[in-house]
Amino acid sequence: MTDVITETNISELNLVRKGKVRDVYEIDDKLLIIATDRISAFDVVLPNGIAGKGKILTQISLFWFSQMQEIIENHIVATEVKDYPALLHKYEHLLEGRSMLVRKASPMPVECIVRGYLSGSGWKSYQKSGTVCGIKLPGGLLESAKLPEPLFTPSTKAEEGHDMNISFEEMKKIVSPETAERLSEVSLKIYTRARDIAEKKGIIIADTKFEFGMYDNRLILIDEVLTPDSSRFWSMKDYQPGKSQDSYDKQIIRDYLLTLDWDQTYPGPVLPEAVVAKALERYKEICSIITG
Repeated sequence: MTDVITETNISELNLVRKGKVRDVYEIDDKLLIIATDRISAFDVVLPNGIAGKGKILTQISLFWFSQMQEIIENHIVATEVKDYPALLHKYEHLLEGRSMLVRKASPMPVECIVRGYLSGSGWKSYQKSGTVCGIKLPGGLLESAKLPEPLFTPSTKAEEGHDMNISFEEMKKIVSPETAERLSEVSLKIYTRARDIAEKKGIIIADTKFEFGMYDNRLILIDEVLTPDSSRFWSMKDYQPGKSQDSYDKQIIRDYLLTLDWDQTYPGPVLPEAVVAKALERYKEICSIITG
């Protein structure tokens, strides 16, 4: 049985960030990013992990990073432990398949979200005002409808709590107008390429979130790319506008948690094994479809 890795402890290195899923260590002028098996829902990291989830997320990201190199360079230096500095070799069990040695970029202070379909917070906003992040949309669209064209809808990056959707004009006040234009252009290009690749495999990418950073005065793609934790993937054959869709992600876990009397604050409830197993199957399935 695969071990569940929810904690990493590399005593020789400085842990610079512990995210909901990823632990980031500093190693000389680079970073070591480890995708753990932690699972979060409603911004709370739950007591259970999902065995192998970090490896699945890493393999999906690596597939997409390689597909996007013509559009933009990324932060990857190495992905195999044998190519890491010698002091990390003894941690092979912890690192193999779930880590990346990357360039240390300065992350952009905004999330770059692209929506191809009307879902989630975009659908809620459209119901209220007929707009998404300040962009006016045609009337009469259904939930999960395909948008006339993909929308770039940035958000703030919250250290804690929820990110806030912002308009493109507001984004230009956080980063320069030139940088905002470049981020929008590159995000839409990456999404369009990914959408076309995924559709050939029978998958709809409803929306996704990208992270960018500056390295050596160049914009590069960082963090994770087009994983089930940062994107909504739907099956083309089951797609029916007019309702919410079954996603290849942790929706199974969210749905279970919504049946409980839990106020969505820490600590979260322990998940039943059956729910964990079902979620893992969804992660494995989308990994196989996308990278297979």
